[in-house]
Amino acid sequence: MTTPPTSYHVHGAVSAGGHATLTAADQVIPVDASWAADEPSGDPGPAELLAGALAACMMKNLERSSALLGFRYQSAEVDVRARRQDVPPRFVELDYEIRLVTDENERRVDLVHRNLQQFGTVYNTLAAVCDVHGRIVVVPVGTEPAAT
Repeated sequence: MTTPPTSYHVHGAVSAGGHATLTAADQVIPVDASWAADEPSGDPGPAELLAGALAACMMKNLERSSALLGFRYQSAEVDVRARRQDVPPRFVELDYEIRLVTDENERRVDLVHRNLQQFGTVYNTLAAVCDVHGRIVVVPVGTEPAAT
């Protein structure tokens, strides 16, 4: 097992009109950096990227918990809703729901949920400055909807 990095680098570039990209881990991600545009660009903006970072943190730590705790799951989906205020401009709440397809019992699911909250770097960073909370909804194995 390799040691994960402890420092990260992301490069951003923007041209007039708000056409922007981020480059991270050799991937180029389009970003909406426009201001007061008539039409949304369809690309994620900073708020969606921040909520996405929390979702990615939860998914990565679910996989970590699976390896370290022997927690069995088939799949998971994470929805994050971010709420902000205007004055001063900041996020005040991040609410998440994890739909987890597993045959693990409630005690093990609760243990994994505590691990997601306790050991997530992005989770803990955001929880230090705003209300972060959520729930895991267990979907029993064999009852999940078919993928479309």
